[in-house]
Amino acid sequence: MSGHSKWSTIKRKKGAIDAKRGKVFTKIIKEISIAVKEGGSSDPESNPRLRLAISNAKGANMPKDNVERAIKKASDKDGAKYEYVTYEGYGPYGIAFFIEASTDNINRTVSNVRAIFTKYNGSLGTNGSLEFMFDRKGVFTIPVENISMDNEAFEMELIDGGAEEVEKEGDVVIVYTSFEDFGTMQKKLEELNVETESADLQRIPNTTSALDIHESKTILNMVDKFDEDEDVNNVFHNLEMTDELLEQLD
Repeated sequence: MSGHSKWSTIKRKKGAIDAKRGKVFTKIIKEISIAVKEGGSSDPESNPRLRLAISNAKGANMPKDNVERAIKKASDKDGAKYEYVTYEGYGPYGIAFFIEASTDNINRTVSNVRAIFTKYNGSLGTNGSLEFMFDRKGVFTIPVENISMDNEAFEMELIDGGAEEVEKEGDVVIVYTSFEDFGTMQKKLEELNVETESADLQRIPNTTSALDIHESKTILNMVDKFDEDEDVNNVFHNLEMTDELLEQLD
């Protein structure tokens, strides 16, 4: 998954820019809202999904006051109600896309997503049509400065927590788990008092397609268009992130 971890590092840099625009905060506020409503509690101790959302807010340097306001607003019965939705389809050159979004207006969201597929001569498919092409994995990004024990001991603890793969990329350690072990790893890191920069479930392509640089950049422009939509949380695709392409994106 080394190509994926390098791509994650590039997305972190982009995320820092998004955070300045408030895009990351908007996504986190939605996640807090969904966590409170679906978890039935505004207490993170009894609501694991909310606890995770708060942890991600902290990793994104979201002010504590913003987090508390978001929880309070989500607890209001008359507050906005967001739904989690997914979309699947093909972009140009046969590249598969899996889109995750949270929205208070499904008609708006599906219209926007379809418009982007159409703009790039792609096609929006039916739900479930491409899910088999992606493995759902837990992905934990941990700043090296947050790790107090030596590398070998820490890796043993991670394996005990369900780690399938551990990669160091720059100033972070990226840990992959199975979907089923996501909660186990979350608890393990809490026990070790290790704060993550982010922790989420991602869809990792089980096969990738290599394109030339021009074609690849077209796909990444399409990814950016999806990312710019306020309703879209995550964009996954099976474009092969070659070393040549990654070097041009650094």
